[in-house]
Amino acid sequence: MYFIPNLQAMVLYTLGIPELILIFGAILILFGPKKLPELARALGRARKEYEMALREEPKSESNESEEEASTKKKEKSEEEVLLETAKRLGIDTEGKSIEEIADEILKRVKSS
Repeated sequence: MYFIPNLQAMVLYTLGIPELILIFGAILILFGPKKLPELARALGRARKEYEMALREEPKSESNESEEEASTKKKEKSEEEVLLETAKRLGIDTEGKSIEEIADEILKRVKSS
């Protein structure tokens, strides 16, 4: 007979029906019959979240930089829209911050 080290470990850690009944009984005594369904739900949710985390693609630096670039593009587009609106209303934008321009636009719109 050949010696297989993993086979010996498997035999030591295999759970049979009597062991499972003993474990279930201990859990039932510890948590009680009312808490058992809640415990099972919590274990199911934890397993589901774990599996979802395994399936997710880890974010790389390139993905993060792409997200930052798209955010900056959105900010620029908002600034551009603000500047275009100010020009349409005849507001001078030179030397003013975006907040100051936005305030002047609001004042103009409210006074109209």
